[in-house]
Amino acid sequence: MFIHTDDITAYIPQRAPIVMISGILEVDGPKTRTGLTIAADNIFVENGVLTAPGLMENIAQTAAARIGYIAKQENAPVPLGFIGAVKDFEVFELPPAGQTIETTTEIGGEVFNATMVTGKVMWDGRVMAQCEMKIFINPQI
Repeated sequence: MFIHTDDITAYIPQRAPIVMISGILEVDGPKTRTGLTIAADNIFVENGVLTAPGLMENIAQTAAARIGYIAKQENAPVPLGFIGAVKDFEVFELPPAGQTIETTTEIGGEVFNATMVTGKVMWDGRVMAQCEMKIFINPQI
């Protein structure tokens, strides 16, 4: 990871216990990849697996990490974002605690302060979840 756990909260507005990415693996144009090592005591872990809300939040924070990374490159404050809509959220499998998932988001378009994102969570070569999100960015906060 080129940005790891110790530094990740400098790139996203979330704070413990809601931090759902361990680090940034890649930011390349519209594409962002992050990793999350799922702790057994993670707020979204139930019965030893990361639940659907945790997978959704992980996708959203991967998108946020891209915005935070760009803001840091421009010496600007990291903006706050809000999920405005989720479309076609599919969960195929719930990854177990103790494992590391990898999440990829890709920007589909940006209009004013709205960003369309597709996201996919992978573990052990399998898709765990995927969706499209509309995220609103508020750079004033």
